[in-house]
Amino acid sequence: MAQIIEDEKKAEKKEKKKPDLREKISGRVVRILATDIRGEVKVVPGIAEIKGVGINMSSAIVHKLALDRKKKMQDLSDDEVDRIEKAIADPGSLGIPQWMFNRRKDLDTGKNLHLHTIDLIFAQKSDIDLMGEIKSYKGLRHAKGLKVRGQRTASTGRGHAAVGVQKKKNVQAAPGKDDKKK
Repeated sequence: MAQIIEDEKKAEKKEKKKPDLREKISGRVVRILATDIRGEVKVVPGIAEIKGVGINMSSAIVHKLALDRKKKMQDLSDDEVDRIEKAIADPGSLGIPQWMFNRRKDLDTGKNLHLHTIDLIFAQKSDIDLMGEIKSYKGLRHAKGLKVRGQRTASTGRGHAAVGVQKKKNVQAAPGKDDKKK
């Protein structure tokens, strides 16, 4: 009987030690445009976690779709998630002003676009590559890995983690040939 009780206690201890991944997440994970958003986050900051969508654009989308701002991401229906995805893909269709878009007067098309996720990353990379090809000042700074936007470089940006002067350690000379001459 005592052996059974001890085995049960050991089993309970093992169960307590292993954390359940579902407990860490504590709710449903919502996936919008290849981005996992935790379920306990409210709608506006949750949508803003998507690359290319800031807090202002997120707020405008929630307002235009007439969603409840206090609602959590895990409480959204599949239809609402689909509407959010469509709104992020084409915010102009909702009547969101074009000055809120993140890519106005695109170099290739000349249109006002709002890019997100991998499209935004690709566009930024191609813009930097173009600046390097035309040998602009910003392009040259990017190519050299230096600061681009006019920051000071005398004391920071040296490629090290620490900034400042390091003191040399006091090293005492070991007794050597000089001591014998005296």
